Amino acid sequence: MKARKASDMRSLSTQELESFLKESEENITKLRFQLALGQLHDSGSIKILRKDIARMKTLLHERAQQAN
Repeated sequence: MKARKASDMRSLSTQELESFLKESEENITKLRFQLALGQLHDSGSIKILRKDIARMKTLLHERAQQAN
């Protein structure tokens, strides 16, 4: 799994960003479940997803601040 760049995320609309965020949060839940069961082969993907989620939340927060 490859991390998404913040510059690429900035070009997305707010709705696209929110849908990617929801999808990523679902994926990280699945990965954590697989990790607990011992079925996950690449545990580094959890770290990458966590950082991607943080980037998306940061961008959404910045956009909310600019709207005010």
